[in-house]
Order: sequence, then C-alpha cells, then structure tokens
Amino acid sequence: MKDQKFEIAVAQSNIDWTGKKVTGAHWGTIAVKNGNLSVSDGKLTGGKFVIDTASIKILDVTDPATNAQFYGHLASDDFFSIDQYPEADFEITSVNNNRVAGNLTIKGITHPVSFDANVTIADETLTATGKIVVDRTKYGIKFRSGNFFTNLGDTLIYNDFDLNVNITAKAA
Repeated sequence: MKDQKFEIAVAQSNIDWTGKKVTGAHWGTIAVKNGNLSVSDGKLTGGKFVIDTASIKILDVTDPATNAQFYGHLASDDFFSIDQYPEADFEITSVNNNRVAGNLTIKGITHPVSFDANVTIADETLTATGKIVVDRTKYGIKFRSGNFFTNLGDTLIYNDFDLNVNITAKAA
C-alpha cells in the first residue's frame, strides 16, 4: 500500500463559478488558497482545500464601475460577507469510485456535499476536476431567493450555483 500526499499548486488551480437568475447568469473565477490531497494505491482518499473568497472575479460584467459594484455586493453580507469570512473550505470525508463526499464551509456554516470527480495521477502530478452544485440558502445567502421572498419576478436569483473545480497538485 503506497500512500502519497499532494500539495495543491495554487497557480495552476482555480474554480469557475456560475450563478443563474431568471434573466440569465453571471460567472467568474475564484482562487484556491492552499490545500493538499491524500492518495493511497493510486486512488484519491482524502484532502482539504481552502478557497480565497476575496479573490472572486466577475468575468461577464465588463464595465469597470458595474463590475466593482457587483464585487462589492458579492463581498457584502447579502452574499459572502468576505470581510468576516475571507475563506471557505472543502474537506473530503469519503471517496467511493469517482464520487467525492465532503464538508463545504461557507460563511462559517458547514454542510455535506458530494459530486463526481475526474482524478488523474501522472508521475508526480495529480489533476482533479469536478462540479459542485451549492444551494446558497443553506449558507445564509438568501438575497433574492424565491424560498424567502415572493413577487421577485425577473429579479429572482436561483438558489443553486455551480463551482467547477480544477485542481493541480504536486507530490509532496
């Protein structure tokens, strides 16, 4: 049984996010701050990574003033409370074939999530991709949610947002 540790190469890792609303979607990126993954006999067995919430970028809004206003809104208590919670994290609790389960913590609130991941190990490099679908209302992000407010019409923002995770890690 060969156990290996991999340190996440943050410069080669990122998360693409997409938030949908009635009238379309917004998207961008958010940076992985640090983390590590555990492998046993060539299979992912555990790990944890930290997300730098302050690094969130909005890529679909090109006007600088509107983009800055939108970032301020995402940073506010309506969404991610970045000043109070500058990090979010995901810790793997189990891996069954390609199904990864773990605890996602956003704004200090932790809930279990699971998703399918594609993990490849070649030489001293591990790459992993997966899409995590997050119900933002479980983390106290209720702004314009149909679960909590009525008559929002075309201003409603859907509760689920997508995190497309792309991790590259190097053998430690």
